[in-house]
Amino acid sequence: MTESTAAHEPAPPQPPAPVADAPASTGLTGASAAPAALELRGLWKKFGSKIAVAGIDLTVPAGSFYGLVGPNGAGKTTSLSMATGLLRPDFGQVMVLGQDLWADPVKGKSLLGVLPDGVRLFDRLTGEQLVTYAGLLHGLDRETVAARATDLLAALDLTADARTLVVEYSAGMTKKIALACAIVHAPRVLVLDEPFEAVDPVSAANIREILTSYVASGGTVIVSSHVMDLVQRMCDHVAVIANGHVLAAGTVDDVRAGASLEDRFVELVGGRSTGEGLAWLRTSSR
Repeated sequence: MTESTAAHEPAPPQPPAPVADAPASTGLTGASAAPAALELRGLWKKFGSKIAVAGIDLTVPAGSFYGLVGPNGAGKTTSLSMATGLLRPDFGQVMVLGQDLWADPVKGKSLLGVLPDGVRLFDRLTGEQLVTYAGLLHGLDRETVAARATDLLAALDLTADARTLVVEYSAGMTKKIALACAIVHAPRVLVLDEPFEAVDPVSAANIREILTSYVASGGTVIVSSHVMDLVQRMCDHVAVIANGHVLAAGTVDDVRAGASLEDRFVELVGGRSTGEGLAWLRTSSR
C-alpha cells in the first residue's frame, strides 16, 4: 500500500473528474488484480466554515484488518460516515469492492456491515428482535435470521438478555447488540467506529476473536480506535488522520517505523502537553 502524507494546507476543493465503472486501485497489475475492499478518492466535507475532511485518499486492501487512528476532531468519523453511505461527501468518490457507493447506494451498502459512532437503535425492541429485524432488512429469510441471531447472541454473551428491551441495556451491551446487527448478514466489509468503547475486557477479547476469524476467512475489517496498543496488536494496516488529512498510511510496521505506534502517532500529530503550569496539583507543593 502506498504511503500518503499531507504536510501543507490544501487548495480549495474542486469537483473530481467523472469516473465511469473504474476499478479500485490496489497496486496490483494484471487481469487477476482484485479490487480494494474500500477506496476513498479525494473526499471532502465541510460543515459551515469548518473543513472536516480535506481531500482524503485512502485504499484499504481486501482481506486486511485496517486501523484508523487520530485525535478527537481529526475527521475519522466523518470519513467513515461518507465511506458507508451515512453522509454524502461534498466532493470525491467511494468505491466498495469496485462498486461506486454513491452511484448505487443500495448495491454498495449491501456489501457493508456498519457500526457507526453514537449509534441510535430501535431500543424498544428486545435484543433478539433487533438482530432479527436487521437480518430481515438485509433480505435474509426468517429461518436463517433466527439461526444467526441465536449464534450471535451466544458469541457476544447476550443470550440471557435476548428478550430484554435494548433500552434497558448497558452501554457495553448496546455496543455489542449493534455489532450483532452489523454482521448478521455476513457482509464482505465491516466498518466499525470505536467498537470496543464501553465494552468489558472479556467481551472485547471475544469480539477480537470474532473479527480475527472473519478476516482470516477473507473478510475485511476497518476499525477506528483511540487505543494505540490495541490497534498495533490487532491490525495489519493503519492510517493516521489529523485535521482532515491522512498523515501516514500503510502496514503497521511501516507506519510505526521501528517505534511504538503510540510514539509514532504523537510524532506525526504533535500537540503533546507537558503539564507545565500545574504546580499546584503536586502534593509536594502543599
